[in-house]
Amino acid sequence: MSDSGNPSTGSVLVFDSGMGGLTIAREIMALAPGLAVDYAADSGFFPYGDKSDAALTARLPAVARALVEQARPDVFVIACNTASTLALEAVRDVLDIPVVGTVPAIKPAAGQSETGVIGLLATPGTVRRAYTARLIAEFAKKTKVIMHGSVELVQLAEEQASGQAVALEAFRKAQRPLFEADGGDQIDTVVLACTHFPLIRGELAATVPHPVSFVDSGEAIARQTLRVMPVQTLSPGAQGGRVFLTSAPEGQPRLIEVCRRFGFSDTQLCSVT
Repeated sequence: MSDSGNPSTGSVLVFDSGMGGLTIAREIMALAPGLAVDYAADSGFFPYGDKSDAALTARLPAVARALVEQARPDVFVIACNTASTLALEAVRDVLDIPVVGTVPAIKPAAGQSETGVIGLLATPGTVRRAYTARLIAEFAKKTKVIMHGSVELVQLAEEQASGQAVALEAFRKAQRPLFEADGGDQIDTVVLACTHFPLIRGELAATVPHPVSFVDSGEAIARQTLRVMPVQTLSPGAQGGRVFLTSAPEGQPRLIEVCRRFGFSDTQLCSVT
């Protein structure tokens, strides 16, 4: 562990409950290699997908404020559909820097579907969120949207990303309810509405009952991050690579190892009060 030091020029802090947001961080780094990108995981409250709305609403602004005070980024990215669809505005209210949220890629999925039936793989929290319902009403009026919320897929993604051997049958079983629902045999496009799920895109593609296209919002979030970045901070050569956890790092060896593989190796503890 090391001191947080001075803020880097052109810095972004990407935040999730676990390791799923690393897929968003990867997109940002690919789009803008000169930015300093740090990562934060609310490891002390993982996973978000099975937490109550009340618990998350109380938790998220406090976590965001503590992380930003320590990391001092120019932009804060909530790389979590569950958190964004519930508390994006509440987080914006407590921060004085741009905040970018992550929401299900329903609009592009509906636009590219040829059958008019799309699937939404998410956490239970995202599936039940009113924000998700509004996205469907606005962007998928003429599209049938079949949703399946799975905490199990989040756990499988974390196990797979950390190098554990996970049988393909586990992925087949976890996503099966999406395709067994009424109209599921007509799904041609699946929205990966949890940032963990791009980590297992290959496994999901290998175990679908029929060919589908997968859509996620990673690239769109990366582009939006650059759009809101203060122009004066866009200078090359900035350094990132820190990872902030809200629980003792020694209790998170799997998360730390996966973060290291993504380029985040300077681990720091962030206390949330």
